[in-house]
Formats: sequence, structure tokens, C-alpha cells
Amino acid sequence: MKKVTVCIGSACHLKGSREIVERVQALIIKENMQDVIDLKGTFCLGNCQKEGVSITIDDQYHSVNKSDIDDFFYQFIK
Repeated sequence: MKKVTVCIGSACHLKGSREIVERVQALIIKENMQDVIDLKGTFCLGNCQKEGVSITIDDQYHSVNKSDIDDFFYQFIK
């Protein structure tokens, strides 16, 4: 199972983490991947200085924006 964690701390919340979580949830359902993706939220991943929302995939750090979340999902999560 692939572990995907999205920061929902205050800095990432202001950058759109709620929308990121909602879109990833929708894409997981669309791709019928509920049994292979473990999506979680967490407070502060320690990368607040990055431009986008902090997200980890199996403990690898990334930074995503609302505008590139679909491409990110298909490139890194799926």
C-alpha cells in the first residue's frame, strides 16, 4: 500500500491543503485505488518554506499546488 500524507498545518492550509486533499481523494476514487492508497493528513511536515503544500509519498517529500495536483497524482501517486 502506498502511503500519501498531506500537510494540513496552518502554513499549508493557507496554500490550499484542503483542496489538495479533496482532489486527491476524488482521483483515488476515480481511479478505483482505495485499496492501494493510504491517504492521511498531518500537521507540519517541516517544509513550510516551500512554495506549495507539503506532501509525502512513502516518506519522500514533495511540494504541490492546486494547479498541478492532477499531473502530480498521475506522475507520482498512481
